[in-house]
Amino acid sequence: QVQLIESGGGLVPAGDSLRLSCAASGRTVTIYGMGWFRQAPGREREFVAAVAGISWRGDNTSYADSVKGRFTISRDNAKNTVYLQMNSLRPEDTAVYYCAQARFASGPARTYGAYGSWGQGTQVTVSS
Repeated sequence: QVQLIESGGGLVPAGDSLRLSCAASGRTVTIYGMGWFRQAPGREREFVAAVAGISWRGDNTSYADSVKGRFTISRDNAKNTVYLQMNSLRPEDTAVYYCAQARFASGPARTYGAYGSWGQGTQVTVSS
């Protein structure tokens, strides 16, 4: 059973940057796909970014159109941690951000059902 703990959220002005971290214990982040989702008040949880397991042979990252070019997902295998670097933040990026681990050694999955383990979330608030 993996435990995922997010950190790095906060309140920042529009245009600023934040880096979210997702520290995993109990299961490696290397083999399995890892993803970031977010949920704003009154809205459904939505896909943000994903990185494939290390054995994946295709594209190893995927991004929502709304964050492409601004957000970068990465993984530090030695620290068993996944990151989400968020630049040029906008008020519409305000949400609780969740880290998730895929059920299988997979590609960069974009769907909620592909993930079997979730963190508790970290709040990101971007002021205008």
